[in-house]
Amino acid sequence: MRRAVLTTTGISALIVALLTLKPHQLPTLGGAAPRSPTTSHTPAGTSPGTSTGTGTFTGDPIDTQYGTVQVAATLSKGKITAVHVLQAPDQNGRDRQIASYALPRLTDEALGAQSAHIDAVSGASYTSEGYVQSLQSALDQAHA
Repeated sequence: MRRAVLTTTGISALIVALLTLKPHQLPTLGGAAPRSPTTSHTPAGTSPGTSTGTGTFTGDPIDTQYGTVQVAATLSKGKITAVHVLQAPDQNGRDRQIASYALPRLTDEALGAQSAHIDAVSGASYTSEGYVQSLQSALDQAHA
């Protein structure tokens, strides 16, 4: 009887501990995906190096296992107002299906968080990582 009580208590404590863990977030840069050469994009009306954090900034194209992911972030006074997906994996129906549900969720997360520090979408980890890295490069340009 004592053994059953101890086992139940131990299992309950383990479940509570697991439920309190925060989900893993993808690294913003330096992930395992190879990066393509970078190009600088400056919004109209500004000169390189004097960005005001206002305009549309194109992130680096990030090559993933399933294809390239690239986004452009629109900022107004440093606040993310929109994120547009320029490239996404689309080689087959499964890639398009994953992109169709993952990319809107990632965009919503980015707008809510106002950064690239967002959680990956389950089942779309490579696309999520590419999205985060491309978004971070766009935000880096905005704050350069």
